[in-house]
Amino acid sequence: MGLSRKEQVFMALLGASGVAGLTALILLLVEAASVLLPADLKFGIVFDAGSSHTSLFLYQWPADKENGTGVVSQALACQVEGPGISSYASDPAQAGESLQGCLEEALVLIPEAQRRKTPTFLGATAGMRLLRQKNSSQARDIFAAVTQVLGRSPVDFWGAELLAGQDEGAFGWITVNYGLGMLVKYSFTGEWIRPPEETLVGALDMGGASTQITFVPGGPILDKSTQADFRLYGSDYSVYTHSYLCFGRDQMLSRLLIGLVQSHPAALLRHPCYLSGYRTTLALAPLYESPCVDTTPPLGLPQNLTVEGTGNPGACVSAIQELFNFSACQGQEDCAFDGVYQPPVRGQFYAFSNFYYTFHFLNLTSGQPLSTANATIWEFCQRWRPATPARTAGCAITVPQACTSSPFCETATASVRRRGPPSSSESR
Repeated sequence: MGLSRKEQVFMALLGASGVAGLTALILLLVEAASVLLPADLKFGIVFDAGSSHTSLFLYQWPADKENGTGVVSQALACQVEGPGISSYASDPAQAGESLQGCLEEALVLIPEAQRRKTPTFLGATAGMRLLRQKNSSQARDIFAAVTQVLGRSPVDFWGAELLAGQDEGAFGWITVNYGLGMLVKYSFTGEWIRPPEETLVGALDMGGASTQITFVPGGPILDKSTQADFRLYGSDYSVYTHSYLCFGRDQMLSRLLIGLVQSHPAALLRHPCYLSGYRTTLALAPLYESPCVDTTPPLGLPQNLTVEGTGNPGACVSAIQELFNFSACQGQEDCAFDGVYQPPVRGQFYAFSNFYYTFHFLNLTSGQPLSTANATIWEFCQRWRPATPARTAGCAITVPQACTSSPFCETATASVRRRGPPSSSESR
């Protein structure tokens, strides 16, 4: 993949400086990066405009570079109040105004003399990609509102752009490997060294509207449209990357609900992934508004549906697997699902963003084996406890979402790792 304009902008701001990471939420702090930071620092601001929310990241780096790439540390992470900017389709001006609070926090940390020299960039991901498909004029209005607000701010505003899924995946891979010290590492001898290539890890990034997989394969990448090439710290890298639009957590939850409604149209919807005894009411029409949905509601249903959980692990996994088109890969060796080319995976993978939130909620982020994770998920999710709140304070996910997202995460990771549907033992 040659560098597009948006990649050039972003690489100039962060990629050429060390980290090009527009992951959904998780940008790993690099403790070693601040070991020898001089007093004369440079700053850069990135707005990561995801489908469900926007985050601001303030970075700092010294003027000198290691093999043409600077060493970056994160100075601030600020979550913008409210939903993602794509949610302001009916009020575009509010999308721009929503960024003001975090921007003001960042400016406090930047010396006044350097603010006008601080490059600032907003990268929007799958939420805005879906809005552009649905209504391109609304997407343009939101970008115009964001540009107006950031353009009049006392920073060096470099633009607000829609990132392609391939770019998002590649940036996430750089972020993870940089954060883990796989691209450059500060040695005990006072030198920056490059770790062996075999230590590089793959990246799985699940946002609200899409999921990205990126890794260095063991052989050639036959489909060059899935290849991303870049140079960091004097070394060249070629990775496979693909973004599965509509396979983010929020879109998955909606698509799963719609599939259940279509197969069993009734005012009372029994949801196998929700905890047994859990009950809620939801509006039907908004579920069908996403470009990820290509069907219409069954006739005769009320405007609001009652959804009741049954806590049925087998039925839950079966319903989730219906979201993946495994048959499209029949007869194709290098394919995971939906007919998408994917070379054989290699090495370890780090799963983050909504992968992390889901399993962190269930206390399953300590390297537990798959069998333990499955047992924990279904023990917790098979029965609703009235005393348990649907949302834990400070957590980015609810109990019903966790019980639905966890088998989806397992199905997705098993599919791309094995390139095909997971076995029954992997899914339960």
